[in-house]
Formats: sequence, structure tokens, C-alpha cells
Amino acid sequence: MSWSVAELLADQGGVARQLGTNFEARPEQVEMALRVERTLAERSKLLVEAGTGVGKSFAYLLPAIARIAEHGERVVVATNTIALQEQLIAKDIPLMERVFPGEDGRPVFRAELVKGRGNYLSLRRLEMASRRQDRLFAEEAYRRSLHVIEDWAYDTADGSLSTLPPIERPAVWDAVQSDSGNCMGRKCPRYDKCFYQSARRRMERADLLICNHALFFSDLAMRSRGVGFLPRYDHVILDEAHHVEDAASDHFGLSLSEGRVRHLLHTLYQPRRHKGYLDTLKVGDDAAATVERAVGLVLDAEAAADEFFDAVISLTSGRAGSARIGAHTDAVPRNGLTPAFKALSVSLRTLKELALVEEDRFELNSYAERAASIAEETEMLVEQQLDGCVYWAETRLTEGGKARGTLACSPIDVAPVLRANLFDAEKPISVVLTSATLATGGRAAREAGRGFEHVRDRLGCLTAEAVSLGSPFDHARQVELHVDTAMSDPRHPRYTADLADRILRHIRATDGGAFVLFTSFATMYDAADRLRPALEDLGMPVFVQGRDGSRMKILDGFREGDRSVLFGTSSFWQGVDVRGRGLRNVIITRLPFEPPDRPLTQARLEAIEARGGNGFMDDSLPRAILRFKQGFGRLIRSRSDRGRVVVLDPRIVTARYGRLFLDALPEGVPVIDARATAPHADEPAP
Repeated sequence: MSWSVAELLADQGGVARQLGTNFEARPEQVEMALRVERTLAERSKLLVEAGTGVGKSFAYLLPAIARIAEHGERVVVATNTIALQEQLIAKDIPLMERVFPGEDGRPVFRAELVKGRGNYLSLRRLEMASRRQDRLFAEEAYRRSLHVIEDWAYDTADGSLSTLPPIERPAVWDAVQSDSGNCMGRKCPRYDKCFYQSARRRMERADLLICNHALFFSDLAMRSRGVGFLPRYDHVILDEAHHVEDAASDHFGLSLSEGRVRHLLHTLYQPRRHKGYLDTLKVGDDAAATVERAVGLVLDAEAAADEFFDAVISLTSGRAGSARIGAHTDAVPRNGLTPAFKALSVSLRTLKELALVEEDRFELNSYAERAASIAEETEMLVEQQLDGCVYWAETRLTEGGKARGTLACSPIDVAPVLRANLFDAEKPISVVLTSATLATGGRAAREAGRGFEHVRDRLGCLTAEAVSLGSPFDHARQVELHVDTAMSDPRHPRYTADLADRILRHIRATDGGAFVLFTSFATMYDAADRLRPALEDLGMPVFVQGRDGSRMKILDGFREGDRSVLFGTSSFWQGVDVRGRGLRNVIITRLPFEPPDRPLTQARLEAIEARGGNGFMDDSLPRAILRFKQGFGRLIRSRSDRGRVVVLDPRIVTARYGRLFLDALPEGVPVIDARATAPHADEPAP
């Protein structure tokens, strides 16, 4: 049987029959589906910018499933956000199963949500942790968390972390999760009921695999070293593709965090409480001294970690932020960590041979591998062994104000890596990259397939076909752009006070229902502190990122009413969907240029300048335009949405490059001088 995606999306087609009155034909969706269909058939490469409302998921799922059914090929769909994965699995794919019935009534394809191994519970390790909990965990809160996991384990269908109720100490999961280093395979007494092995078998049988960018690029990095996690596939569709560069950069670089090092050491032994895994080991009397030696090496490694991460933190002067580390500089921390963790790894492997309980031998193998990995990665980072990378130290402050250090590196340019491992791979596969924001040019340039130079250059997909499909929404009628040309300069002493005043005026103008988007946490917190009392006096619930709960919690709280105000930074510029009257005002406080002192940003600009380019025009500006388009796109999510986008940065009309931001927006959006329309803070809202 064969299918035509154009017919499936027609007024009387298979999708319309399933959706009924909820179906509406969208020419942009049909065009995207046809282009994806051709790309899969030719095993070529495609960049698709599809505006809000096009229905991207149907436009790539239909041709992907038709390809599976007709040719027996496998397709991987990778997204950046959990929300989109859940939409695909819970909503879109069940509909596709009805659109593509087989002769026996069953779907002609098998889909599976693929998660990393660490997302699954190991029943064997849970039972071991339960038996040893008094010696394994030093605090009662950890044991309470373990008990929650035990209760959940009786009821869970898939053993996946995503269904686990909240626990006080999330670190307990490390003691019960599935881990390749300590997997007993078929020797495991729980092998037949293993959640991970069951998921693995389902993945191997499936022909449509849904995963996140992190797992996909982790697998791609592993494949570059001759191993892999995902089964063979023929086609890749990367949705939310504006995140691809960052995801690839993360997984082809290295990161050594203090939290990771401390967690391993504290899992093995905590000297103040005399608790930890080493205290639970069963060995012969003649091996007791070997256990004591391992405990001593944990303490040696703890001292080495103190010295090492104190040096890392000092590179940022103890303040939250990052500091670039140049090659052959004296600022690189002295590496006492590698010898300490090498010695610890050797000791753990020795204990592995002496352990009396078989499952301890597998546990010790895993801990030895983790210690060896820390030793190796520290050496690679300190000696800067990965070519083409930028290296930096980073300090973060815990909720209690304690500084925690990280040493990291990332490729300055992921294009060569992606060309070698994805776009020009030895076995040709088709690759589709799609997002609402990929192009940076004006409408005419986008429609002609231009404006994709930045994404082509950064990702290395130089020969990919590119197309920009507009949104079916009438932005000229549904949204107004208000620009405040009189906003003070951020360097002015009264900037934050003026900013808070302008924000309040515009929130009152729409009686709430506002996202206020910032590029700086410090500025956001200052403005939120100034405005919260006034907004709450007006009866408007206030939600501040980083203060009022998780991202999902504050978003759910915002959606509960229609007069709420949410203050957010980077993660709220994109991937957030609030439909209807609840969101009718998006306030952009600054054009979203990346901080120029970010090490990776610095290195990218230097590389562009070194080859004769213009760092600002070739990189900083395109990135800011794409992020601005994402922020603008938060407002209109359906045909019935109405509202305003407010820009409190006059550069969008006063700077020479400002016109490029305006040109990147949907055609016909009216631009209004905010000074003439915003009521003063002491005036009643209309």
C-alpha cells in the first residue's frame, strides 16, 4: 500500500477524517510535507523554517510514516523539549496510528519514546539499596526518598524517572538507576523484569524513534568513537532545530563539575558519618585492610578535589560567572585530581576481585569506571587536549550561597564535526531540520530560500535545501508591536527604575496577562522586586523564574488565571505555549544579544574575525534576531489570539541594524510608538 501525503492532508483526507471539525487545510503544511517526502526519498538534507500554526509535526510525521510503511526504513525524530516529545507520543502519534491502519487493523508502524539508560529503575539495585540503607545513606531524608521510590516501584508500569513522584533527595536515584557499568546482564535475578531491557527490546523493534537532542547527539558523539546506543536508522528529523548547535556543542565537549566529583566520593564514603557504599562491602578478614586503603584514597581524593575546585573558583574571583582559560596559561589549576582518582580507580578494581557478594563486583566495576573517567577528563581539560575547543572555568552559587566550580570545554565550531558524523556520513541518511526560527533575512529573502547563511555555516549543512514557510495566522491583524524609543540607556543610574516604570505601564495597559522577558537574571530580579508589591496590590499574581518554583510550576500557575504576570529569562523566550487571553502582552526588555564575555561567544567571534569575517554581523546579530523571533512568537499561538509585543529597547528603531529585527517579523505587523499609547503608572488601565 502507498500513501500520498498531499491526499492525507486534503479536506477529505485521512487526517481530516480523524480530526473532523477540528481540521483545517493549511497550504504551508502541505508544502512542508511534500518537501520532507522528497528529502526522505532522495536521502538529502533540508532546512525548513515553518511559522507558528503550520503544524510541523504532522508535516514531517506523515511522510516519515509513509516511508516506514512502504520501504521498511527507520526514522529518528529528536526534539529539544520534553513538552514536544510528550505531544508527539501522547497526541500526534496515536492519531497517526489511526491514519495509517494496516490490513489487519493494526498500525503499519511501531513508535517508541527512547530515553537514556539512567532514566530507568534497576530493581536489583533498589533491593540492594533497601537492604543496606542504614549504612549507605547518612541522612534520614535520603532514606525517606528511598522509601518513596520503593512504594512507586510496586505500581510503575515502565520504571521511568519521568513518572517518579517528587523526592526530597534526588541524588538517591543514582543508587537505584540502571547503569551499564554495573549491569549483570542475564546473570541478574531481575533480568526478566528489567525496565531498561524491556525498553531496549521495544526500541530495537520500533521503526519510529522519538528522543531528545541530548540523547541523539550523545549517541552521535559515541558513534564517532565506534560505539553507539541507537539502532541503525535511515532518516533523522531534528525539530526545534534552533537548539541543535548548542546540543551538539555540549556533547562533543567535556564538563567536569564539582557536584559530580563530590557525589561519587560521598557515595563511596562520608567520613563524618562513617557511612557510604564502602561501609556496606562484605569481604574476607584478610581483605579488610584493602577496604581501609580504599577509604583512605577517598579521603585523599576529597582533599585533591578541595584544592582543585578552590583553584577553579578562584579563576572567577569566587563570583558566579565564567572565565576563559587560554592555552599554556598559569591560570590552569594544578592537577592533583587525576593521580588521586587513578589511584582510587585501581583500588576499587582490586576490591572488585575480593568482594564476597557477586553484585558488589558489578557495583565496584561501575564506581571504578567513574573514577577513571574523572581522572581522564581532568587531564584532558587541564592539558587542553581537545583541539578546536575553548576552555573555561565556571562558578555557580547554591541556594545556600556556597560556590561550586566546573571546568569545561566545547568546540568553537561544531560544523566540521556535524559534517563528518551527520551530514556527510559514510552511509547516506536524510536529515531534516525544522523550527519556527532558522532564517534571519526579511520576508522576500526567506521566501527565496535566502537568509539561512548563518545556520548553514554554524551547522555545516552547506548543500541543504532551504525553505521558509510563513504562518497561517494573520499577524497584521492579531498583534501590535509597541516600541519605546525614549527608554534610558542601561548604563544610566536610573535605568532599572525607568525600566520598572515602563513595565508597569504596559502591564496595566492590558490588565496583566503578561510575559516580561529579560536577558539578565540580575536585572530581572531587581525589576521584579520593585514591581511585585504594586502588581499584587492590583490583584495580579506574580511569578518570577528562579524564585517561585520550577519552570513548569510557575508556567502552570500563570495559566490558572488571566491577569498573571511572569518574569522570565532565556528559557521563557522559547518553547512556551500559552494560548488564549491568558497571554496577551509580551514585554521584551532588551534585544537578546549574547553576553560578549561568555567564553564560547568570545572564541566564536575571534574565529570569525581571524578568517576575515565580521563577528557582530556574521554571528552576534543573527543569533539575536533568531532569539528575538522566538520571544515575539510567544504571543500568537492560535487564530483567536490577540495582543501586543512591547520592545523597551530603542535600538530596534534607532540603530542601523535595528531594521533587520523588524524585517524578520511576519509581514504587516503595525509598529506603534509606545510613548503615545502607554498610560502612566498612576493612571487607571483601560
